[in-house]
Amino acid sequence: MPPATILDGKAIAAQLRAELAARVAACMAAGGPQPGLATVLVGDDPASAIYVRNKHKACQEVGMRSFGFELPASTSQAELLALVAELNQRADVHGILVQLPLPAHIDAPTVIAAIAVYKDVDCLHPENVGLLAQKGRQPRFLPCTPAGVMHILQVSNIALAGANAVVLGRSNIVGMPLSLLLVRADATVTIAHSRTQDLPAVCRAADLLVAAVGVPELVRGDWVKPGATVIDVGVNRIADPAAKRGSRVVGDVAFAEVAERAAAITPVPGGVGPMTIAMLLQNTLRAAL
Repeated sequence: MPPATILDGKAIAAQLRAELAARVAACMAAGGPQPGLATVLVGDDPASAIYVRNKHKACQEVGMRSFGFELPASTSQAELLALVAELNQRADVHGILVQLPLPAHIDAPTVIAAIAVYKDVDCLHPENVGLLAQKGRQPRFLPCTPAGVMHILQVSNIALAGANAVVLGRSNIVGMPLSLLLVRADATVTIAHSRTQDLPAVCRAADLLVAAVGVPELVRGDWVKPGATVIDVGVNRIADPAAKRGSRVVGDVAFAEVAERAAAITPVPGGVGPMTIAMLLQNTLRAAL
């Protein structure tokens, strides 16, 4: 079979940002508020700092306001909760994002639960996750990375109703909420993980395989059913003496091998990653309306 179609998340996200910019302008022209996103970064994790910087840049691109709060790693849980309480009350802040991971002395679930449910644009609050999980209930927001995956599938005309979907990974950020969204789309969903027996065989049964475990190039070519759609959520940096920086970024999928068997595949980088921020902006606009 021919090599897989590349699902270009970078291009899809750019199109979505353009649509959001038009919607933000229309909202403001009609007398509505300028959507505002507040980010809170505790500590000096370099990857988190890059993520937050990219979020502020994306806000500017679509005409939203952004408010950045950078706190030292020594910040107490009480101090962080006080900031969240203040942001909950601010009328110019429609979405609040506390960048994870937090320092070890701060309990992340407590902080997430303190964010007002109508400003929880990361969709991590237990109440918002509960709405997502209940049949017949309408979630306030969709979790950003899973929603980004679903958007890629939708615009790429990947049929989900009745499809056998395997989600490799069960995190609160990606695996579990994505499984719920796929169930809502009428897929038959298997959640696979480190305790799954004969993992390659489980993956080979998938019409749609989503890899979100954070293990570089775990999924090999012979794990994939010919003609399957493969979504790679992993972002892993591995050593590569031939690369300019001495390392390079790869996904959870051995791209070259899998692309020879799959019908469609997302690359890393340039696949799911750009969609996450685009969906965050969409949630922030929704919170402002």
